[in-house]
Amino acid sequence: MNPPVDSLSGKVALITGAGSGLGEAAARVLAGSGARVAVVDRSAAEAVRVAEAINGNGGVAMALTADVTKPDELAAAVAEVERHWQRLDIVCANAGINGTWAPVDELTPEEWDETLGVNLKGTFLTVRACTPLLKRGGGGSIIITSSGVGSRMFTQSGASAYAASKAAQVAFGHMTALELAKHKIRVNTICPGAFRSNIMSATRHRNTRDLRLPVTFPEGNVPLTGGRSGSAEQIARLIWYLASDLSDHISGTEIYIDGGQSLLMG
Repeated sequence: MNPPVDSLSGKVALITGAGSGLGEAAARVLAGSGARVAVVDRSAAEAVRVAEAINGNGGVAMALTADVTKPDELAAAVAEVERHWQRLDIVCANAGINGTWAPVDELTPEEWDETLGVNLKGTFLTVRACTPLLKRGGGGSIIITSSGVGSRMFTQSGASAYAASKAAQVAFGHMTALELAKHKIRVNTICPGAFRSNIMSATRHRNTRDLRLPVTFPEGNVPLTGGRSGSAEQIARLIWYLASDLSDHISGTEIYIDGGQSLLMG
């Protein structure tokens, strides 16, 4: 079931990491609900592909290229949104990487910095760049993509950098929700469990086999579905809800969307 077609009519959304995966699904759902969407990705080709698909399906989108670790590129993207649409209502700080998973004594400082740079600093820089335009518009909704890993699940062997970045995103969401409340800006964090995507294929694993704890989980470790992972579209619908006025009294919270998986694996 898709959200109502006109539920976000008149609103403008900016989504980072929107060239694939969850970001792409969110862009399509928000555009399908009437929002004008800035598709931001470090890959120009992927951003263009998603924006063209949305426009070809009757939505309104534009492609913007920005690396979330680079403040100048994010500032330029936000400036382009303001120039085209004169407002910003919804920000999805979604860009992220799994990075390198390795024993803590083998993980290099450079690998740690890469993961924290994209996932945590990138979230900070995205919110920092977008907040002035949200304030000028009288409010809005910021949705941060965190994870169950690091906030409720701690069994992913070798994922110390990833888990630290995701836990910190939750804390950042709490702090900014209080800070920005007087400006009518809501900040919430989503914590997905396993869902069907290509992100694991980009994860670099090194010597993690012997780190696994001798824990036996029930067969089918997603209780709600008997083990079947969720989809990016299901998570995108949660993003739509947090972006819409239906959630206008929700701020400063994290929401788990994992079919109960994290209750078994914490």
